[in-house]
Amino acid sequence: MRLGIDLGGTKTEIVALMPDGSEAYRTRVPTPRTEYRAILETIVGLVAGAEAALGQRGTLGVGIPGTVDRISGRVKNANTQVLNGHPIDQDLTALLGRPVRVTNDANCLAASEASDGAAAGLDVVFAVIIGTGAGGGVALKGQVWPGPNGIGGEWGHNPLPWATADELPGTPCYCGKSGCLETWISGTGFELTEGRGHKAKEIAALAQAGEAWAETALQRYEDRLARGLATVINLLDPDAIVLGGGMSNLDRLYTNVPPRLEGLIFGGGPLRTKILKNKHGDSSGVRGAAWLWPVAE
Repeated sequence: MRLGIDLGGTKTEIVALMPDGSEAYRTRVPTPRTEYRAILETIVGLVAGAEAALGQRGTLGVGIPGTVDRISGRVKNANTQVLNGHPIDQDLTALLGRPVRVTNDANCLAASEASDGAAAGLDVVFAVIIGTGAGGGVALKGQVWPGPNGIGGEWGHNPLPWATADELPGTPCYCGKSGCLETWISGTGFELTEGRGHKAKEIAALAQAGEAWAETALQRYEDRLARGLATVINLLDPDAIVLGGGMSNLDRLYTNVPPRLEGLIFGGGPLRTKILKNKHGDSSGVRGAAWLWPVAE
């Protein structure tokens, strides 16, 4: 049995996968994002609950909104900032009495969707998480490509491409820079810059009801998302880009963004990169975390 944990900005989820990939157990709880020790205790509690329910012990992989530095062994670049500077894999290994593998949550999404998800069978897959933050991950022939710095696919902390005068210098980002893509195209960024106090789902509903400002806000979002994705295509030219996270549930993105991309990518369209909605919903990342152990032990 393989256990996967998706440590998100608002929720922490666990899944138990059998050797054939079928789900035997899944549940989620709120993330105590302001206390590192409470996060560890939450994960330990979820593992204990799953193993008690199923009567067996499993391997554990964890997806986090950051990365574990290969040299220091400590988390860096996490937008759940309380994780930064802590050796989460070592701490969980000590608490659970077994090796624990930890990687970026977008890497988990990429592995999941390239294995048996929306992009199954494609060689080069770029996965995007546009939720609390904006992360990215790369899967090559179904395997995560983290890179030597552990930041493969981290497009969210590049500047918004082709920024207009009214978009500069941009909102300060937790990473220390301003105008990062994350501050514009994450769900949090969209609500802060365009929401007028509304959540993304509410803005989408208002736009569908004919509210002009909401429609304009979504069109600006689609334009910024397309600008960000165009740089990915120019650099990586993936077979598919799979969208995950809360903003990926806006179905209009899959109709409206590809035509914008055709006018942005080098040389113009037609666009051959598929822009896909994730198959496994917001639980795709947690499945990928379980698959950090390729064979149940």
